Amino acid sequence: AQVRQLRELTAICRWREGAWSGVAQVTRAVGPPMVGTCPSELRHRDRSPLNPMILMNHDAYDDAYIAGILSRVRSFAFIGASANESRPSYFAMKYLLAKGYTVVPVNLGHDGGAILGQTVYKTLADVPAPIDVVDVFRNSEAALAITREAIAHKDRLGLSVVWMQLSVRNDVAAAEAEAAGIQVVMNRCPKIEYGRLSGEIGWAGYNTGSISSKRPMLQPGGVQRHRIGTRE
Repeated sequence: AQVRQLRELTAICRWREGAWSGVAQVTRAVGPPMVGTCPSELRHRDRSPLNPMILMNHDAYDDAYIAGILSRVRSFAFIGASANESRPSYFAMKYLLAKGYTVVPVNLGHDGGAILGQTVYKTLADVPAPIDVVDVFRNSEAALAITREAIAHKDRLGLSVVWMQLSVRNDVAAAEAEAAGIQVVMNRCPKIEYGRLSGEIGWAGYNTGSISSKRPMLQPGGVQRHRIGTRE
């Protein structure tokens, strides 16, 4: 049984540029995967909340994982949203609003105010449901407390994803969120990922990381406005 498990695990560990690409799934496995039968990331044994036999590598996400989240969710809570037009949270919020998402800004110092026409809330506890994604625009140390707050309000909000922005990573927070059945993305920006996966970012001369002969899905407003998948 262990030999068969090893063969199956080895067959489905995908490698790209010498590194594990992001998801190794054990099919028909007997017992837990053996430590050391795949890359070193496997030893962390972080498992997807959607399937306990999927081990997540938070160093390199599969495009399907990110696209699946962005296609499914409809609402974000931006923790640490800023009214400053030069801040990343501001233009990320502006972009996602233009894509049809609901974005709720959360900022202790702007409570009761508005950012891009959206009411600002003091804490996540004050945010009304539904919220699909808690997006963390704070540093890595603060991400743990924010994630724990997100877990506490998971059922009330209908929360399914904790997303940490570029340069923000907290593996303890990720493990706790996944144990609570929440998907996790770290060190990524939903604005950039949406633009990359839809092909829209290519208009600015950036490499999307993929080659396809398929025509992009378009939004109203011109050929430069792309969308992901079948998103309405």
